[in-house]
Amino acid sequence: MTAGKIAIVGAGPSGCFLAQSLLKAAPELEVDLIDRLPVPYGLVRYGVAADHQGTKGVARQFARIFERQGAQFHGNITLGQEVTLEALQTAYDAVVLAAGLMQDRALEIPGGDLPGIHGAGAITRALYDHPDATPLPDLGPRPLIVGNGNVAIDLLRLLAKQPEELEGSDLGPVATGWLRQNGVEEITITGRSPAAQAKFDTVMIKELSKLSGVTIHVEGAGSSEDAAEAKKIEAVLALHGHATGPRRVTFRFGLTPLAVEGDERVTAMRFQTTAGEETLPCTSVLTAIGFCADGVLPRDTLLAGAQDAEAGVLAPGLYATGWFRRGPRGTIPENRADAQALATRILAELTPDPDKPGRVILSDLDARVDYSGWTRIDAHEIATAPDDRCRAKIASREEMLRLAREEEKTK
Repeated sequence: MTAGKIAIVGAGPSGCFLAQSLLKAAPELEVDLIDRLPVPYGLVRYGVAADHQGTKGVARQFARIFERQGAQFHGNITLGQEVTLEALQTAYDAVVLAAGLMQDRALEIPGGDLPGIHGAGAITRALYDHPDATPLPDLGPRPLIVGNGNVAIDLLRLLAKQPEELEGSDLGPVATGWLRQNGVEEITITGRSPAAQAKFDTVMIKELSKLSGVTIHVEGAGSSEDAAEAKKIEAVLALHGHATGPRRVTFRFGLTPLAVEGDERVTAMRFQTTAGEETLPCTSVLTAIGFCADGVLPRDTLLAGAQDAEAGVLAPGLYATGWFRRGPRGTIPENRADAQALATRILAELTPDPDKPGRVILSDLDARVDYSGWTRIDAHEIATAPDDRCRAKIASREEMLRLAREEEKTK
C-alpha cells in the first residue's frame, strides 16, 4: 500500500505536535516539516521566555519526531520563494499550514504610530536572538505596557529582573546588556478588562512575587464571587505591597486605550476608565494586544473560504492548525490537543496518490537545511554557552547556515 505524503508548513509547536500525532497513528507516513528559518521549534525557541527553560524542554520531545519517528526537517525554505503552496499541493497528498502569526497587532487609536511604540513580539524576537529581529529600542525610564496576557507578563518580568535572576536562561549578551542598562525606573501594565477577566495565567502572576529589586502596586483589582475569577484577583492582590527594591511596577485594570499623546514621540497615553478619562505619562508604549499574519500566506482569504474552518479544513487536502487557524490564543497543551484532533481528520480523509513525488521537490533545494544541519547549530550553541547560560544562541542567519553546512568532523 502506498504511504501518504504530508507537508507541514511551520516547524513550531503546532506543526511538531501534528507530525507527532500523525506518525504515532500511521508510522508509514512520509511527513515533512518546512520552516523559513534554518532551525526548528518556532515559538519554543523564539517566543517562550528565556527564563522559562522548563517550558522550552518540550523541544526534547519534538526531537524524537525527527530522530525516531521518521519525519524530515526542511529549514531555510520560504513559501513563495524556494517553493510555492501550489507546488506543495501538487507534490503531497495533504498540506497543513502551521505557520503561526508573527506580526504584532497595531494599536489602532490616535497617535498609535508615534515613535516610541513597540510591539511585544518585535521586542521579544530581539531579546531571544531571532535572526530577523530589529534592534532593541530605547524605552526610557517609564515604559507602559498595554495588555495583561501572558506575553505582557513575560515582558514585564524580564524588564523587572535583576541580572543575577537571569542565570540559567538562554538570554544572549546583547539582550542581557540592554536589560542591565535600559534605565527603567517604573513600569505600568494596563488592561482593558477587570482583573477577574484578565488573560494572564495565575502561575505567571505568582512568579512575580520572587522578583528582587521591585516594589509592586495593584490598583483597581476589584472583586468577584465566581471561584475562578476570585482566584485570579487573589493572585494579583497578593503582589500588592511586595517591596524588595526601588523599581516600581504598577498594575492597572479597566483602562481602555483612547489615544497616545506626544509630538515627535510618546509622552503619555490617555485611557477611558469607569470614572472618566485618565492620562498616564510614559516614555514608551509596549503593546501586547495580539498578533496577526505577516502576509506571506493569505490567511484571511483562506479561512473565509474554508470548507470547515473550525476543524481546520481549508479545502480538500489543505488544512490549518495552531495560531494560524485559531488566532493568537492558547497554550502549548492546547496546541497539542488541536493537532491531535486535526491528525484524526487528516487520516480519515487521506487518499495516497503514488504519482505524487512528495519530499523529492525539497531535497535538492540549494537553500535547504536538514535536521543534521540543525543538530550542528544546536551542539555549537550548547558547547559555547557561558557559565551562567544554558546555551549561546546564534542570532545571525549567515552564521547558522555556515554551521549547518559544515561537514561533520571525523571522530
